[in-house]
Amino acid sequence: MIPHALPQRAHFGRASLAFLGGLALVATGGLAATAGPTYSNSSNNTSEKLRTAVSVDRVAAHLDALDTIALAHGGTRVSGTQGYNDSVDYVVGKLQAAGYKPVVQPFTFPFFQELSPSVLAQTSPEPQVYPAGSFATMTYSGAGDATGPIITVDTTGAVGSTGTSGCEAADFAGFTPGSIALMQRGSCSFAQKASNAEAAGATAAVIFNTGLPGSTGPIAGTLSAPGIGIPMLGASYEVGTGLMGDNVTGHVTTDTISENRETFNVLAETATGNADNVVMVGAHLDSVVAGPGINDNGTGSAAILAVAEAMRKVETVNKVRFAWWGAEEHGLLGAHHYVNDLAASGELARVGLYLNFDMIGSANFGRFVYDGDNSAFPVGPGAAAGPAGSGQIEQDFHNYFAAEGLPSGETAFSGRSDYGPFIARGIPAGGLFTGAEGIKTEEQANLFGGVAGQPYDSCYHAACDDTGNVSVESLDQMSDAIAHLTLTYAMNTSAVNGVGGNEKGNFKQGGPYEGNPLGGGTESGGGLHPEHDHDAELADH
Repeated sequence: MIPHALPQRAHFGRASLAFLGGLALVATGGLAATAGPTYSNSSNNTSEKLRTAVSVDRVAAHLDALDTIALAHGGTRVSGTQGYNDSVDYVVGKLQAAGYKPVVQPFTFPFFQELSPSVLAQTSPEPQVYPAGSFATMTYSGAGDATGPIITVDTTGAVGSTGTSGCEAADFAGFTPGSIALMQRGSCSFAQKASNAEAAGATAAVIFNTGLPGSTGPIAGTLSAPGIGIPMLGASYEVGTGLMGDNVTGHVTTDTISENRETFNVLAETATGNADNVVMVGAHLDSVVAGPGINDNGTGSAAILAVAEAMRKVETVNKVRFAWWGAEEHGLLGAHHYVNDLAASGELARVGLYLNFDMIGSANFGRFVYDGDNSAFPVGPGAAAGPAGSGQIEQDFHNYFAAEGLPSGETAFSGRSDYGPFIARGIPAGGLFTGAEGIKTEEQANLFGGVAGQPYDSCYHAACDDTGNVSVESLDQMSDAIAHLTLTYAMNTSAVNGVGGNEKGNFKQGGPYEGNPLGGGTESGGGLHPEHDHDAELADH
């Protein structure tokens, strides 16, 4: 059984779901007709049967449902909102209908939403309204409207001044309450500066960049958690130094929600299989605030739901546990919560491997496999080490694609998706990714089709990430690969971790296929955008 099974939460009042009569998918190539699902009349205990059952139409129907939910809730399914809660209810309902006993795992997380654009202006001696793009609202900023003197705190504004501006309460000696604090980025966290400014009576605060090469633009910073009640902005070096001087007054407005909220993971597992060698298959269910999240990551969520439905009668050798993660877009928080919970209970050792599927239908897709052996992306700032066995998972995906006559490239374990907490604990991992904001190369266009020089997903983290933002070709191919490898490891993980073997699980296909010799890789490795500087400030950057 799933460790620490929790009672199902109270019903959220799921909206009535009307399918849209066929997903409006972006076709990037021909799609062969698929047979109807066989999950109702077959055990689906071979790769061919399971892939037939996991038809692209079935996956698309789940995407239609998630898109309908988003449309009913302001165009978003972000964790901590009713749109996400209804997404959870939808997945739970489908799992129950398929005969599973899903577990809904609640956890609290720091929620942040900017409701309208912030304002930064100098009101005297020379009035100036600063344009969007020259400053940014810090994540977890409080909301407010402040007008008053702008007081510089412990900095001369010199280029590269990386001192302790605002880091100590003593920096605010003589600070006039009701004023706006102006600080320069330096050696302590943004949160510490904000806390000191608020304690000194500041009605708002602005932190500007160092002016060093690469650190001149606006700071897209985070305070790490709710708790600061005043507006907090990160500004460019030019804006910050422009606000310095005697008798300067200004105006700052932020319109935000910053609070702790409850959200949920959903977990379900097969009735059969070795519970000491669990094959985990995961995808994040949440979207960003800005959009419905159909490619990112309705596609991964829909695909593994279709696989789970189709596997309901399969007698597995190893237990398979499916996971839909919450609050991934807030920092992989659902997966972190789950892994930490298993580690604390001593159950983590039972997880034999983890497969991650985050964005598998990008309209200008690449066919990328996580680089488990670090052959394409050596360990460094943009690539974590794949634990032992991860290279075999990578090879197995490449072998599958090679057997299907499909070239595949590689993507780094960049820390941008829910595999992160698993590989940090040494669990073998792998999975698929079809690209986010990265730009497709000429080599990749030759390999995968599509348009070179354009993003893999031009609607990444945007309102247009709806059902019109998905490639049916990519969705079909990736869903088949997910089904094949999930069933393979349900029957035999011995090549990955030395246990859980059974000959009927050896679906040998093609290979060996050693990645992509033409350079078809991408560094981005997942759907979480690294869009904020964090509170360790210069020590981390």
